[in-house]
Amino acid sequence: MSAPMFARLPLYLRLIRMDKPIGSLLLLWPTLNALWIASNGRPSLSLLVIFVVGTVLMRSAGCAVNDYADRDFDRYVKRTESRPITSGKIRAWEALAIAAGLSIVSFLLILPLNGLTKALSVVALFVAGSYPFTKRFFAIPQAYLGIAFGFGIPMAFAAVQGHVPMLAWVMLLANVFWSVAYDTEYAMVDRDDDIKIGIRTSALTFGRFDVVAVMLCYAATLGIYAAIGAVLRFNAFYWAGWVAALGCALYHYTLIRGRERMQCFAAFRHNNWLGGVLFAGIAAHYAVTAF
Repeated sequence: MSAPMFARLPLYLRLIRMDKPIGSLLLLWPTLNALWIASNGRPSLSLLVIFVVGTVLMRSAGCAVNDYADRDFDRYVKRTESRPITSGKIRAWEALAIAAGLSIVSFLLILPLNGLTKALSVVALFVAGSYPFTKRFFAIPQAYLGIAFGFGIPMAFAAVQGHVPMLAWVMLLANVFWSVAYDTEYAMVDRDDDIKIGIRTSALTFGRFDVVAVMLCYAATLGIYAAIGAVLRFNAFYWAGWVAALGCALYHYTLIRGRERMQCFAAFRHNNWLGGVLFAGIAAHYAVTAF
């Protein structure tokens, strides 16, 4: 790596949010849920590595595309005005080049997998790449984000089982509701700035019903996972994780009900724990039933 390129490495890492892993984790938990359920708790090490690394790479590529798409908006938002493209520290074409490179590496990772998984990866790439532009015209772009963030679910089932059962699409639907919940909390932080610059967000669409909408989305997410647990006859370890996730959602209500910026941001970040305990319940169920 040349000296100038090495000197710019910290800027590139900031561009792809390697300093903020929360986004990768919010993608990773539902993907791991799908891998564990699809494989009855026994995903191969190779599949686990492929999906974990691929998730991080695609989230990073998505961040680069997002900053490219929002480069003319971010300068008007206090939280984003110092991002590398907006501040002029890197050029727009560099972000696109990095996104393309990360996407290529992600595709190389799944070359050993079956054709259906590869086909789904193309759809996932399109959805992830187009999401940043939906904020111009979709009333609730967070729902589209939920599809982008959850497409690892059908891909995981395809990789393990060779097809995508209805269960995978139901889990994807749960992820859409979850994404609307946590990204509305995120959008509540930037509400005033988004009004000024004309960006569409769920926080603006829901208006004074934003807190109610967030809690209804949490209810839908956990309701779907409760139905999944009942149908698959998950044990008490799963339900302990589910109850912990419910506790997280109720805690988020205490944070967002006052609509204070930093409290809403704290609620958004805490979703990592909600996703984590739900996965822990799934993993614990299969770990116990294996004996």
